[in-house]
Amino acid sequence: MTTATSAQGAEPTPQTVDDHVILLAEDGTRIGHTPRATVHGLDTPLHLAFSCYLLRADGQVLLTRRALAKRTWPGVWTNSFCGHPRFGEEMSDAVRRHAAHELGLEVDGIELVLPDFRYRAVDASGVVENEICPVFFATTTQDPQPNPDEVMDLAWTSMQDLGTAITATPWAFSPWMVSQLNQLGEIDLGAETT
Repeated sequence: MTTATSAQGAEPTPQTVDDHVILLAEDGTRIGHTPRATVHGLDTPLHLAFSCYLLRADGQVLLTRRALAKRTWPGVWTNSFCGHPRFGEEMSDAVRRHAAHELGLEVDGIELVLPDFRYRAVDASGVVENEICPVFFATTTQDPQPNPDEVMDLAWTSMQDLGTAITATPWAFSPWMVSQLNQLGEIDLGAETT
C-alpha cells in the first residue's frame, strides 16, 4: 500500500488521522492528505473515496436520502452510503466503518464492481465533488438504523425499478449514482441482483 503524506511531507498525526481525506495526483497516485472538513469547496482537489450499494437477500438495494446538513447534494437520493478511507485503512475496512456509522449495521460480501470509477460534479451551491471513487456491492441481514446527521430517509427497491427511476428523472438523484448505474448497466451486474 502506498503511504500517503501531507503536502508538507509528514504522515497524518493521531489528531488528524480520523478526519482527513487522501489527496491524489491525476494518475491516482497518493500525494498527501488534508482535513475532510476543508476538502469540499469551489475548487475541490482530487481525492480518494468510495461508494457502496447495500443489497438484501431478496435482491433489493438500499437507497438513502442525504441529510439536509450534508455539505454537498443535501436532501438528494443516492446509493446506500459513501465515504473516504483513512490513512493506512483498507478500503473494505472503510466500507464497514461507514456502514456502521451511517446506517448502524454490519455488512458482508463486500465486492468491488467498478474499481476505476471517477467523477467530478458541481452541486447547485457551487461545491465541487472530485473523486476517484471505487464502487462496491455489499450485503446485510440487518435493518438500517440511519444516523440523522448522514441520512434523512431510506428506501429499499429493485435494481430494475431504480434503473427506471434514474432513466425517467436523473436530476432527482446524485450525479455519481446516475453515472455509476449507467456504467454498471454496461457490465450487466444489475441482472444478477434482480
